[in-house]
Amino acid sequence: MHLTPTDKNRISGAFTVVREPARPDVAAQSDPKVIETVSSMLSDIERNGLPAVRRYAEQLDGWTGGDDFEIAAERIDGLTAQLPGDLRAALDAGAERTRRFAAMQRAHLTDFEDEVIPGVVCGQKYVPVQNVGAYLPAGRFPLLASAFMTIGVARTAGVPNIVSATPPSNQGGAHPAVLYAARASGADRIFALGGVQALAAMAFGLLDGVAADMIVGAGNAFVAEAKRQLYGKVGIDVLAGPSEVAVIADETATPTMVAADLLAQAEHGPSSPACLVTTSATLAAAVEIEIERQLAGLSTREIAGAAWRDWGSIYVADSAKTAAQIMDLLAPEHLEILAADTDFYLDNLHNYGSLFLGEWSTVAYADKGMSGTNHVLPTARGARYTGGLSVTGYLKQLTYQKATKDATVAQAQPVVTISDFEGMPGHRDSAQLRLDLLA
Repeated sequence: MHLTPTDKNRISGAFTVVREPARPDVAAQSDPKVIETVSSMLSDIERNGLPAVRRYAEQLDGWTGGDDFEIAAERIDGLTAQLPGDLRAALDAGAERTRRFAAMQRAHLTDFEDEVIPGVVCGQKYVPVQNVGAYLPAGRFPLLASAFMTIGVARTAGVPNIVSATPPSNQGGAHPAVLYAARASGADRIFALGGVQALAAMAFGLLDGVAADMIVGAGNAFVAEAKRQLYGKVGIDVLAGPSEVAVIADETATPTMVAADLLAQAEHGPSSPACLVTTSATLAAAVEIEIERQLAGLSTREIAGAAWRDWGSIYVADSAKTAAQIMDLLAPEHLEILAADTDFYLDNLHNYGSLFLGEWSTVAYADKGMSGTNHVLPTARGARYTGGLSVTGYLKQLTYQKATKDATVAQAQPVVTISDFEGMPGHRDSAQLRLDLLA
C-alpha cells in the first residue's frame, strides 16, 4: 500500500516521500506456492470428500476426532463457562451493535415496483442468500469480532442456514472466546475445522449436507486464496489480504495518537501495511520518532516492528487536496482522518474500505465491533471498486417484470426490429408471436 511510479505521475499537487517500501506492493496470497497448495487441496477434497478433509485436519491441525467435526452445545457451554465476565459483556455488546447497524442498513433497502411505460410494471426485491459458510479465524490472535461481522450480519439479513467453522486446537477443541462470540452472534452449529479444508468442506456441503451458496470470513494467505479459487462455485465476501491502515493528518494531530493508531493495525501481521499522509513535515518527523519509542514498549513489537520496517510509508503533501489524491490512489482498507477539517475529506475521498473521522474515532473500535460497522473490508486497492461486507452482501437484488396485453406493441415491435438487424430469428419470433395474437 504505497505509491507506484505510475501513481506518482497522476498526482497533480506536490508531495515528498519521507519513507516507503522498496519492494513491489504485492499481496501475500499471490505467492505461487500458496496458489499451488490451495489448488491441490481443493481438488483433493472435491474428489474425495470428508476423508480428505479429515486427513488435512489431522496433518495441519492435529485433529483426532474422526469425521465428527461439530462442537456439541454442551461442549461449548463447558469451554465458555470460565471466560471472564467483562469479556463476555464486551462480546455481547459488540455482537449487538453490529447487528443493530446491519438492521439500520437493511431498513434502507426497500423493495419497489413501478410502471416503466403504460402496461409494463417492473420491480425489485431483496432476497437473502439461503446457505452461508462463515469462517472464524483463530490463529496467532483470535479475531473475536469476526463472528459479529459474518454470522450476526447474515442473521440480520435473514439467511436461514449458516454453518460456521473455526480451527481446533491440538486437543480437538476450539478457542472458547471465539465460540462465545459465535454464540452471541446467533450461530446454530459450529465445527472444529480450520484453513482451506474448512472452506472446502462448507463449499462442497460436507459438514451439514448442504453446499454453501456463499463463503465469508477472514484468514491467512491460504484462506484468501481458497476463497479466490472457490469464487464462481460459491459467492464470497471480499478477497482480503493483510490488514491495512492509513492516516491523513495535519498539524493539529498529535504524534502519539498517529503512531499508536498506525501500530495498532501493524500488529495484525508482519506484512500489514501502514501509511501516513500528512500536510505537516514537522508531524511526519515526529511520528517516525514516536513509532520507534512506542515499539520499544509493545509486546507485539516483533510483528508490528517488522510490518512498519518493511511496509510502512510516510508522504508529506502540499495540501489537503493532494493528500486526498494520494489516498484515493492507495485505496486503503482502513482510513483515519486526524485533521481539523474532517468534512473536506468526507466530501472528497472516494476509495476506502471504512473511514474514521476525527480523533475520537479509531480503527480499533470497529475492529472489535464497538462502532457497529463491518470490519471485513477490501484490501490491496480493492476499495477502488467495492465496499466491504455488509447486510447487502447477503441479499440478492432481484428484479421482475409483468406486462399487460395493451403494452405488447410498445415492447414487441422494437424487439422485432432489433432482432432482425442482429440476425436472431428466435428472439424475433418470440416477440412476433405476441404481435400476431393481437390481430
